[in-house]
Amino acid sequence: MLKDNKIKKNYGKPALFAGVLILATLTWSFNDDLFQISKNLDVFASVYKEVNINYVDDINSAKLVKTGVDAMLDGLDPYTEFVPESEIEDYKLHYVSTQYGGIGASIFPRDNKIFISDVFTGFPAQRADIRQGDQLVKINDIDLTGKNNDQVSQLLKGSKGASIKLMMKRDGEAAVEKNLVRDEIKQPNVVYSGMVGGNMGYIKLNKFLENSADEVTNALVDIKKNNPNGVILDLRSNGGGILQEAVKIVNLFVPKDVTIVSQKGKIKEKNFTYTTVNTPVEPTLPLVVLVNSRSASASEIVAGALQDLDRAIIIGQRSYGKGLVQQTFNLPYNSLVKITVAKYYVPSGRCVQALDYTHRKDDGSVIKVADSLIHEYKTKNGRSVYDGSGIYPDIFVKQDRFANVTQTLVSKLLIFDYATLYRNSHPKLADPKQLNLTDAEYNDFIKYLAGKNYTYSTVSEKLLNTLKTEATREKQYNEIQAEYDVLKAKLASTKKNDLLTHKAEIKQVLENEIASRYFYEKGRYEANFKYDKELAQAIKTMQDKTQLASILKGEGNFKVIGKPVLAMAGKNAAKDTTIAE
Repeated sequence: MLKDNKIKKNYGKPALFAGVLILATLTWSFNDDLFQISKNLDVFASVYKEVNINYVDDINSAKLVKTGVDAMLDGLDPYTEFVPESEIEDYKLHYVSTQYGGIGASIFPRDNKIFISDVFTGFPAQRADIRQGDQLVKINDIDLTGKNNDQVSQLLKGSKGASIKLMMKRDGEAAVEKNLVRDEIKQPNVVYSGMVGGNMGYIKLNKFLENSADEVTNALVDIKKNNPNGVILDLRSNGGGILQEAVKIVNLFVPKDVTIVSQKGKIKEKNFTYTTVNTPVEPTLPLVVLVNSRSASASEIVAGALQDLDRAIIIGQRSYGKGLVQQTFNLPYNSLVKITVAKYYVPSGRCVQALDYTHRKDDGSVIKVADSLIHEYKTKNGRSVYDGSGIYPDIFVKQDRFANVTQTLVSKLLIFDYATLYRNSHPKLADPKQLNLTDAEYNDFIKYLAGKNYTYSTVSEKLLNTLKTEATREKQYNEIQAEYDVLKAKLASTKKNDLLTHKAEIKQVLENEIASRYFYEKGRYEANFKYDKELAQAIKTMQDKTQLASILKGEGNFKVIGKPVLAMAGKNAAKDTTIAE
């Protein structure tokens, strides 16, 4: 016993010494960190003071500080940002709740004038027969000539119930005065829901802001009244939002007490695992989630969790790959900072983050996660999935670019303007789902384009110009000039037929825009359903019970499907709101 005590004493002294040494090291490290923080703040304050006092011209001190803070955060990632008091309201609209007092319309500048670009259903602008394409001339007798979007938006916004006087002008008509009463404008997270082909329910979720889970729940409950054969959750071009809303939405389809996502960061207190807490609304119906390259963060949590749990088939293109979580922290003078505090991991254990912001190139540019660092994970049923590159769909639908002529007609607002003319000359449209422009109507559109400026270069023309540049540089152009001129002439001749060659896609975009003039955003979606290849594939997949079961068991064959569709073009931010934007 004595010997044992002696042994314990001999071992105890080094252990005690090691403990003291570790404590001293930690204390020194902590004190050094405090010193560095104090030193750097002192340097920053001194530089600011000397510049503010001595600089030759007057300085906007608030702008100077924001520029300095932005530069400091810029080296971290695009999501860590400082929000000054002047930008708080815009921040809330983007990240927390799209709720404000206004008339329910969006605007855009054109030739120093302001025009209506969209009208929201059920709000003052629609009730006052304000239409897309109308010019907004004055607000409360203030002339809008030369004003920008932000200036006009501030004039349109105000308290709910407050009056606003607008001077509006429609093409070919005299200006008219309209007196409206501002309403509380809340843009929904679910922009469309209803039944589509094959008796499938369809829910289009645009963002994960406040109440998005409640909106999806209500849409799902309404769809269930139709005894659907399956449900399609469309997350294409949904950039994310509040992480907790994503968890609630997954819970609509999976049982209680299932892990959905875990967030892990440098600080232990930021680590958290989110599990389902409610009984699901629809745990068994076939489910498809649509994603594309602009589906990010909270969208990837939903798609990734449902894929990992083998609850849904993912269809579309690989998602964006944002696996970072932000948290907002209040700062003095009504400002705040949004900081990346963690990465998130879906049920299989994978993180979808595709860009490595920590290990940059020497020039500061960001690189993708190296292939050697990508790992394989398993879903609930043993299917292989991978980290470091977004959510890869179970059925991939190739997405091609629309032709340059189509993109030019959209960017030059010629599609927009023709839809406005069509609405003014056609008082009614029966059903957007049945809208199908005849050949005669399409020819009318071609006639409308005569004399309009929509010059553009095709991909072939750009390549040919590059060839000329390189041949000239290498002093070989004279030898190939004859062949070059012949090819250039042939391309110009072919280009004249672009309006007919690309008729199908131009007609698609034109029909979508025309439908929006009568049925607003709902009309745009319904007119596009017949062109939506990803939606058609979702319906087809859920109708094939054998293929559905095979994919979820990991036995399905990899598939690539045709040509895709055109992308459809409040309260204080709570400190504990987790943003997976």
